[in-house]
Amino acid sequence: MKKQKLTFDSRIDYALILPAFLLNLIGLLVLYIATSHDYPTRVAKVMTQQITWGIAGVVVALVVMHFDAKMLWKFTPILYGLGIVLMILPLKFYDPLTVSLTGAKNWVYLGGSNLFQPSEFMKISYILLMARVVVSFQNRLKNRLLKDDLLLILYMFLVTLPVMGLLAAQKDFGTALVFMAIFSGIVIVSGISWRLILPVVVVVALLGGGIIFLTTFDAGRDFLRSVGMDNYQILRIDAWRDPFANAQGSTYQQAQGLLAIGTGGLFGKGFNIANISVPVRESDMIFTVIGENFGFLGSAFVILLYFILIYRMIRVTIRANNQFYIYVSTGITMMILFHVFENIGANIGVLPLTGIPLPFISQGGSSLIGNLIGIGLVLSMKYNQEPKFTQEHPKKQVMRSSRYSTKKL
Repeated sequence: MKKQKLTFDSRIDYALILPAFLLNLIGLLVLYIATSHDYPTRVAKVMTQQITWGIAGVVVALVVMHFDAKMLWKFTPILYGLGIVLMILPLKFYDPLTVSLTGAKNWVYLGGSNLFQPSEFMKISYILLMARVVVSFQNRLKNRLLKDDLLLILYMFLVTLPVMGLLAAQKDFGTALVFMAIFSGIVIVSGISWRLILPVVVVVALLGGGIIFLTTFDAGRDFLRSVGMDNYQILRIDAWRDPFANAQGSTYQQAQGLLAIGTGGLFGKGFNIANISVPVRESDMIFTVIGENFGFLGSAFVILLYFILIYRMIRVTIRANNQFYIYVSTGITMMILFHVFENIGANIGVLPLTGIPLPFISQGGSSLIGNLIGIGLVLSMKYNQEPKFTQEHPKKQVMRSSRYSTKKL
């Protein structure tokens, strides 16, 4: 028997790269539109920064693509520890003005500018450690019982607790939701019994519905404030329930975003037209720029690109012959999928605003590089897969190599 030789091209998933590349190009285009109208004197600086971050992200992604499962497995605890340390920094080094505007201490502020958002890199480290914990636990099991599922959930909770604690200290509720989505995706794929999952889903749904109900009357709002909910979070729920209730005040951002998308119509107003003023449309509200300029068809094309990207990531996950890779890919897929779902949902009024950026499109180096690292990890699954063994006749494939079996990690 001999191994089939895999060429460099055959090890690259171009169908995964293409939608990510197009989304980045669209991001530069709509970022230019938003910046040229809102910050005309800063267009060159903003575009140069975004292009630089994009190039840096691609370089890092290409490096990560060459990391095999054993290397990732080995360095995962170190990356997680480094991520925790970085997430502590915004609690000390933050910009008071940014905190007053967003309500969160989630940016590291040094030298007169916000440098980076540590939670974006923590997402990758968190996914890697969750994958390692699940695989290590499952490889020790012989007969899986309900008590084993409970123990696995406990281990996963212990990994999650420090992250959620720091996010609570930063008051970054939006990012906390992303980590919850990653946690949920890995829990489901890990095979934990629905007898444990279903009650949690019911409790979360009731809790969310209860919070929304309490915001509808003064006594309920006072109660939410008394248990630690910030007023800006209550106002965001108000804006979601009725975007035009106070269109010149607390619901201005949501109302303007809906107007911008609505006036775009089917084909949009045309390139570089922004008649409706939308706050923070270079970042959290960037989908409104797409809707206003390119209309329903342009917006649908962007959503289609995300659909193709997610589909390719899921396909890579299903075809992976390595458990560790499967959980890593699941976490990254959930991370990007939730970002897309929440950002676009908030922009069109389906969900409350949470300040979550749109992957590959919104302004921001931390988010862009973090997402590109995630793409690099998914690409590494195909790039580092072991060639198939064949007989002397190449059409007779008889077995796959198990060199990357997780039981040997």
